[in-house]
Amino acid sequence: MSRELPPAAGHHAARVLRLKEGDAVRVFAGDDQVWDSVITRIERDRVIVRLTQTRQLSLEAPLRITLAQGTTSREKMDLTLQKATELGVAQVIPVVTQRSVIKLDDERAERRVIHWQAVASAACEQCGRNTVPDVQRVRKFEEWITSLPPAGGELRLLLSPESSTRLRDLPPPSRVLFLVGPEGGLTAQERDIAARFGFQAVVLGPRILRAETAALHALWGDF
Repeated sequence: MSRELPPAAGHHAARVLRLKEGDAVRVFAGDDQVWDSVITRIERDRVIVRLTQTRQLSLEAPLRITLAQGTTSREKMDLTLQKATELGVAQVIPVVTQRSVIKLDDERAERRVIHWQAVASAACEQCGRNTVPDVQRVRKFEEWITSLPPAGGELRLLLSPESSTRLRDLPPPSRVLFLVGPEGGLTAQERDIAARFGFQAVVLGPRILRAETAALHALWGDF
């Protein structure tokens, strides 16, 4: 059975990795199913593969991580999506906060989510992960946080340089929701609202980290 790779994946295989006809590749469809495949034809960025054998292969972290990220500038948000995908985040929720640099109207927000989903997919191709994280629609902070269901067994953490509690002081949970502010951080009002919805403030260390660094440093993942 033969299939053509999606355009972005075909470009990556032919132009970036410079694979050749006859090279073995692994194809995934966004879940735990992978296909062992062989490249049969390359025409510029068009790559045709022959699917030879399917198998189940889970490369997911044992900890289910959701990252609620205060929207940052385009380049920083792309970096956060890319590296969070590599580190095993299962879901990303872009949240517009009071100090968010970028505030998107509905049409631009929808386009940006499509872009972020593509960034996550490309990161999966790069790191060999075969389950693409879910990038949810952009939400305003209060709309998102007031819609959260009861925490149940989920640990909710708010990254704050003012806290004295560190991640290493907490037992690793099975599910965690990290809330990370934008470049200017969350306001005192937003931190108070988060506390009312079960978020515990934690600090990552003695230094104040940039928004994109804090999000990545916080992920337990496989470690």
